[in-house]
Amino acid sequence: MKGEPSVVMLREVRDRYPVGTRIELVKVDDTQAPPIGTRGTVVAVDDIGTIHVRWDNGSSLGVVLGEDLCRRVD
Repeated sequence: MKGEPSVVMLREVRDRYPVGTRIELVKVDDTQAPPIGTRGTVVAVDDIGTIHVRWDNGSSLGVVLGEDLCRRVD
């Protein structure tokens, strides 16, 4: 993502992925990332919109807006 997210976008991300939400990793461009399809639990969304996750495999790599993709697992 280029630049910081707008206040509106940040609110939308926090509304969509509140703490405790279960997600699944869809796309990531990081060699240290958990495998695609790994599920985890949102622990926070920071002020630049990174979704911090406690992945089920023990990883804690964040999902970066505009670069990585995840989806809710309802």
